[in-house]
Amino acid sequence: MALVSKACPSYCIHSDITRCRTGQNVAFGTVNNVEVSLMKENTVNFSALSCNKAKIAQIFPLETVGFRSKRRNSVIVAASPPTEDAVIVMEPLTKEDLVGYLASGCKPKEKWRIGTEHEKFGFEFKTLRPMKYEQIAELLNGISERFDWDKVMEGDNIIGLKQGKQSISLEPGGQFELSGAPVETLHQTCAEVNSHLYQVKAVAEEMGIGFLGIGFQPKWGLKDIPVMPKGRYEIMRNYMPKVGSLGLDMMFRTCTVQVNLDFSSEADMIRKFRAGLALQPIATALFANSPFTEGKPNGYLSMRSQIWTDTDKDRTGMLPFVFDDSFGFEQYVDYALDVPMYFVYRKKKYIDCTGMTFRDFLAGKLPCIPGELPTLNDWENHLTTIFPEVRLKRYLEMRGADGGPWRRLCALPAFWVGLLYDEVSLQNILDMTADWTPEEREMLRNKVPKTGLKSPFRDGLLQRVAEDVLTLAKDGLERRGFKESGFLNEVAEVVRTGVTPAEKLLDLYHGKWGQSVDPVFEELLY
Repeated sequence: MALVSKACPSYCIHSDITRCRTGQNVAFGTVNNVEVSLMKENTVNFSALSCNKAKIAQIFPLETVGFRSKRRNSVIVAASPPTEDAVIVMEPLTKEDLVGYLASGCKPKEKWRIGTEHEKFGFEFKTLRPMKYEQIAELLNGISERFDWDKVMEGDNIIGLKQGKQSISLEPGGQFELSGAPVETLHQTCAEVNSHLYQVKAVAEEMGIGFLGIGFQPKWGLKDIPVMPKGRYEIMRNYMPKVGSLGLDMMFRTCTVQVNLDFSSEADMIRKFRAGLALQPIATALFANSPFTEGKPNGYLSMRSQIWTDTDKDRTGMLPFVFDDSFGFEQYVDYALDVPMYFVYRKKKYIDCTGMTFRDFLAGKLPCIPGELPTLNDWENHLTTIFPEVRLKRYLEMRGADGGPWRRLCALPAFWVGLLYDEVSLQNILDMTADWTPEEREMLRNKVPKTGLKSPFRDGLLQRVAEDVLTLAKDGLERRGFKESGFLNEVAEVVRTGVTPAEKLLDLYHGKWGQSVDPVFEELLY
């Protein structure tokens, strides 16, 4: 559910600060005096964007630079993305530029990285109630002061933290998200998760706050969930009920863990995209961990996954066109151009553009800001508001898993790295799934949230397919040579027994817990 992209490059501006005609403070830069900072794995290859020098010689806003406060060595940065993107566009963006933006993510295998994101529910120990924004603000300030994170502000409200290439952000209902740095090995991923949880606990426990690793809020209703003071969420909250019955549940009551992975070329992207989509229901089953709603079993093993089926059909799902022979970066751009927009960010304000398309924006025909043309930053923001099971930006996001306890936060990236970063395992997956029909893939997507690994598939159960897939993942990790296959131990038992984490929770609910969900706050406490 993460709405914030991590792939945005940072810039060093060597130029004077001045004021443009709109009256905003801006920094003028040209190709020759813009240094794209390291972030090898996230660097934009401007030549790939089919942009000439004039198009790149844009105005870079102060928000991309940051402001250093006088007290301690803290930096306060504005919310990003979206950034205040006051740009003089010498030439209008074209569809070719949008395609080039995606293609600029291509990088050689030695520069592939692993980026893991996870969300968790904060709650009061005494009442089990969700954290209020005031408590979240105190927590964020405490982490910033104690562990030297930079604060991210929206107006007067703290809404996140940044430290190097890591960021902490807030989902609509206060779900606490770590977007990890791009790292080379799963050992680094797990160390990053452990460090983050240590820091959060060190501050939160003093406040009487705990964090729960589960895919759906098990106890509280929508009316009990606080609303975070972020402008984009207000627009989404008003729009969601118009396009699906469960969109507000998605926003306020779900948590996920996902991994972001690189590709070397358009062909490599296509292969990984197809493998990821075909196997996403298996990941959903292995990590299914959301069987409770408002204190009772909800009839699903992954309520989080089920919610996505009735959130907004224009921007979710299994994307069958990815399996078309003609698929590539351009076809994904065509899809994204027609996904209804949420907003445009201008002059520190969110402008409601719901129901309008980026294709209209490209033509200067966006009714909410008539005559204005988009920037690449607008395009990047728009891509973060599309929510399929696998999402393409300048990397691929695997989005099918429920949030869970810390060992599973390490297992999810291990599963996908073993399958997609090893050529032998990837080819075996593509061969295995080559004759799966669109109807079969959709059937698995729809059945797995309810029946998990016991979902019927062809002449057996999905568990049998999962056994073969897990073997390929393990083999792929072993061939990487980093001794990472142990991170799959957490899901190996699930595959062997066919019993998902959610089914274990349901057994506890009907047995030891005496039909109360309250003990889950201790069972799945970080």
